[in-house]
Amino acid sequence: MNWETVIGLEVHVQLATKSKIFSGASTQFGAAPNTQASAVDLAMPGTLPVFNGEALRMAVKFGLAIGAEIGMRSAFDRKNYFYPDLPKGYQISQMDYPIVGRGHVDIGLADGSVKTIGVTRAHLEEDAGKSLHEDFHGSTGIDLNRAGTPLLEIVSEPDIRSAEQAVAYLKYIHSLIRYLEISDGDMSQGSMRCDVNISLRPAGQSEFGTRTEIKNVNSFRFVEKAIYVETERQRDILEDGGSIVQETRLYDADKNETRPMRSKEVANDYRYFPEPDLLPIVIDQKYIDSVQHDMPELPKQKVARFVEQYQLSDYDARLLASDRDTAEYFEQVSSASDDAKASANWVMGELAAQLNRDELSIVESRVSAEQLAVLIQRINDQTVSGKIAKTVFDALWQEDSKAAVRVDQIIDEQGLKQVSDSGAIEAMVDDVIANNPQQVENYRNSAEDKRKKMLGFFVGQVMKASQGKANPAQVNQLLNDKL
Repeated sequence: MNWETVIGLEVHVQLATKSKIFSGASTQFGAAPNTQASAVDLAMPGTLPVFNGEALRMAVKFGLAIGAEIGMRSAFDRKNYFYPDLPKGYQISQMDYPIVGRGHVDIGLADGSVKTIGVTRAHLEEDAGKSLHEDFHGSTGIDLNRAGTPLLEIVSEPDIRSAEQAVAYLKYIHSLIRYLEISDGDMSQGSMRCDVNISLRPAGQSEFGTRTEIKNVNSFRFVEKAIYVETERQRDILEDGGSIVQETRLYDADKNETRPMRSKEVANDYRYFPEPDLLPIVIDQKYIDSVQHDMPELPKQKVARFVEQYQLSDYDARLLASDRDTAEYFEQVSSASDDAKASANWVMGELAAQLNRDELSIVESRVSAEQLAVLIQRINDQTVSGKIAKTVFDALWQEDSKAAVRVDQIIDEQGLKQVSDSGAIEAMVDDVIANNPQQVENYRNSAEDKRKKMLGFFVGQVMKASQGKANPAQVNQLLNDKL
């Protein structure tokens, strides 16, 4: 049977407030266990929550960015469950009146198409603590530093149909929260986590199948792999005549499998009721206008500007604008070099490849934007060829000096300056022609359409003789004239 995969994502984003959502305790990452948990976070008797207004502003910012309905009146609820890292025995969240209502995002796919994914809601809540299982010899340690950390839970509609679409959606959300500066999005530190809801149904059927939820997946790659694995598991069960059990599962990256965690809860199981210690949040249009006024240029707007201002293709513009730091780096290079296309090619090509090899982010680049701009200028003024420029780039990367002056110094120190002396190049061309009479005869006896490919042999020989330093344009012109 031909099955259709139906996917919905719940993305938990840690908001970049300096203090927690209902207490003044710090949210800084990396502190020793239980050193950033206040009496409120520990649920000590007599303590009361006080709402962090900055979390509200960040949530509204996100809502405006996805064209969502903003809750002019939102309220908190208690979500009741019992777990060792939840001191109160309930989590303060939002149920019936979330701060952000329905919206949507448009994601670009690999084939160039754009798909709209609906966002059901985005609500504020507090995070729980963390259970630590290592080094406790059969016991579990509890770290409550994360307890009370502000989260924005972004719930998508079940509009996603493949692992590729799921990853594209997640990457867009990740890019958006960083553009808005409401989260650092660092998945390795838990700043962005994802629950994946998956079900299968026969192609063409409108009714959804029974879904499972894979909890707390913390990387794009693991989300993709978890979807493939769980889809295959469900397909095998259904095609063997079985039925899917609604449950929560965990993805084991080491074994590349999902396994049951617990039966899937529904809202009634959590016994939601209004939080009696917090008043509803009421905002007005003036508040929304003030948030709108502080909105930065968003990814979609930046893509449109890159296409118009720099004459880039839509694909290149989307690639560069997908990450805020990459976009800023590109604009610095383009401005200093006055060559947007070459800047885009270097940032997406040689620089991106080197960053991937060394597993670095662009803010950790060992070649500064100023250095890359100077290098592009040296290609354009024919000081070095494009090929030799890569040698200079590699030297800059190894040095990690950031000083722009090093571009010219490396060219001089290593003798990499391009040979543009027409007399010197002509002598090399004459030698190559004299030393390869058979190839010359073959070239002259060939049809015009074959000569271009054959010319590459002679160009290669001249470049070899010049150790790659001869000006390629002059080499081509001289060879064309003499042959």
